[in-house]
Amino acid sequence: MSEPLSEPFASVSGVFDAGFRPVRAVARIGGRLAGLLEQGPRQDQPIVQSAVVFLRAMEEAVVQSWPMTPSEPPPELPTTFPDPLQPLAHSFRPDATPIERLIMGFGLDAVDLDILWTACLPDCHEGYASVLRALSPRGEPQPTVGLLLQLLAPDLIHRPALEHRLTGGALRRAGLILLGEEGPLPERAISLQPGLWNALTGLAPWPTDIELADVHPIMSGLEHWATSPDVLLTRRVVETLEPVTVVVSAEDEATALHRAAVIAQLAGRPYITVRLAATTTPGVWRRLALFAVVSGRIPVVGMVWPDGPKVSDGPDMSMFPIPVLLAVREGAPAVAGDRAWLHTPIGRLSVADRVRMWEGVLPELTEFAPGFAVRYRLEPDLAFAVARSAKIHARMAQRPVSKEDVGHCVRARLNVSLPSGVALIRPTAGFGSLVLAEDRVQQLREAIDRLNHQPLVLDDWRFLHNRSGARGVRMLFSGPPGTGKTLAAEVMAHELDLDVLLVDVSKVVSKWIGETEKNLGQVFDAAERTAAVLFFDEADSLFGRRTEVSDAHDRYANLETAYLLSRLERFEGLAVLSTNLRQNIDNAFLRRLEFVVDFDEPEFEDRVRLWRAHVPQTAPVHEEVDFEELALMYPIVGGLIRNAATAAAFLAASHGSSLGRHHFFWAIWREYEKAGRAFPGFPAGVEFTRSMFGVETRQGFTP
Repeated sequence: MSEPLSEPFASVSGVFDAGFRPVRAVARIGGRLAGLLEQGPRQDQPIVQSAVVFLRAMEEAVVQSWPMTPSEPPPELPTTFPDPLQPLAHSFRPDATPIERLIMGFGLDAVDLDILWTACLPDCHEGYASVLRALSPRGEPQPTVGLLLQLLAPDLIHRPALEHRLTGGALRRAGLILLGEEGPLPERAISLQPGLWNALTGLAPWPTDIELADVHPIMSGLEHWATSPDVLLTRRVVETLEPVTVVVSAEDEATALHRAAVIAQLAGRPYITVRLAATTTPGVWRRLALFAVVSGRIPVVGMVWPDGPKVSDGPDMSMFPIPVLLAVREGAPAVAGDRAWLHTPIGRLSVADRVRMWEGVLPELTEFAPGFAVRYRLEPDLAFAVARSAKIHARMAQRPVSKEDVGHCVRARLNVSLPSGVALIRPTAGFGSLVLAEDRVQQLREAIDRLNHQPLVLDDWRFLHNRSGARGVRMLFSGPPGTGKTLAAEVMAHELDLDVLLVDVSKVVSKWIGETEKNLGQVFDAAERTAAVLFFDEADSLFGRRTEVSDAHDRYANLETAYLLSRLERFEGLAVLSTNLRQNIDNAFLRRLEFVVDFDEPEFEDRVRLWRAHVPQTAPVHEEVDFEELALMYPIVGGLIRNAATAAAFLAASHGSSLGRHHFFWAIWREYEKAGRAFPGFPAGVEFTRSMFGVETRQGFTP
């Protein structure tokens, strides 16, 4: 015989039979189905009789396997709560079962549960699926609406209410059950949300199609931030389980996601971190809401936005009965719908906070924490990963961890994909490789000091307090090509233990409206992520003087310049602009530069030093070679000296000889020829023949 029909809106506490073990609850429904078949018109058919035998056998086997014991009374859950949020708090108890969480999270009652267990039949056992396939008019292994109506509402008076539950009730709204879309309603199949059965039974509490994010909340350096009013309010929302969407925004999604996870941890609630694309369909968001409730965890979601056309609206979060922490990048549309939401913007950590962060994650190198804080603008989770990698690196080398290990691991961790027109340079040259007037070298050292001493001047002494861009250093290198501007940027980066991002301006500037700003934004984002020195080579076309607006092209060109000026002001690192013609740089940029360094063509003494610097001591140089002679006769810049020295070496190697005077003279002549400059000639008494350089014509030769 079938069990009495559950009355609509019956007491929830009355249906906690058998401790709500899902298999036992499904077997109970199977027994009711057996009773229905035993009383039906097809009870004498062999296929129906076989189905009844299986259903009864399963019911008996389950009862014997999981008998109800006196020590296992049905849980007594209250059916009414004075506080509307109290059911959620009850469902977030550590000992709450998945079905209890569903009941409290989505407001299910006894009839909803009977529908749910019926939908679970084919997921519980293949035998149930076989029985249902035999009973389905379409041969589908799921219960149909008609079968469910016969099973749970044999009286016609109850059918409309049950049909409403199936088409628009709590189970459908929450996505716990799915309804077929074709054919008459009684013939449509009822199926369980994929993965829900495994979650209810504890086999797999999380679906595989929702990407989990590997986020480890690290508190080092966030102590001050954690006590800010915005964070305290957000923590309170999560603690009390208010159904509110908290939008956590930062310069990038990864930073926002880490901070959102920290907030969830501080609130003391279990949470799950996932990543979803901004274009994710509502069905996936509904699955996220469902499985977050079943698992009893607050969803912390990192929203990944595409690089193409902007998505106009964020997701509708109204299907979540619990708080949601949504991590987005600044400026991204966050939420849609009428659900309540709060915004928690995430600013950059101060240098003082980063000092505490490095002291916390790497106590072995506390004395270097201020330097790390200035050089590496990292979030605590990334700093922790860098510190762990540095320790492993040192341990494998069987020595204590060093600041060089940290620099190496920062570079490895931040080896991000670079936008078009940007090259990453690993600097190796120090100040000993730079031939420059002493006062110019002093300017470079002062710029480095300005970065290294920020904690003292800006934080302790509070100079430029709260001024935007105060932690950035902007420099202009002006001078002819080959005078060492790029090398000077590399030397500074090497001294700071940073890389150089070399920007090819010709590939950044675009003729298409808006593309230049997009490209520039990617360049600055890459520099900030890699904590690198940003070097704009031949920056005249980007930083040139703004023009009078005579057409649309001029107007957009000036907009690009204004955008660049704004972004450069906000950049918190070392940015170097290189130009051959200082007078072409817009005065608005010059006013915002901390240093302007002129790179003049080298004097005689500097050229001697350059020749000695570019010809290694290990090279076989003939004793007749006089670098002072070369420096006196040929007033060329360091770039040409480097090229000539290298070319002379290859000439000597091809002749199988040491480097002689004629090799250097020939190489220098080639550089003059390439530059389109008049060659000063050779020293008196020097005569060349083409055979010296592999040319068969034997005659006196004067280039």
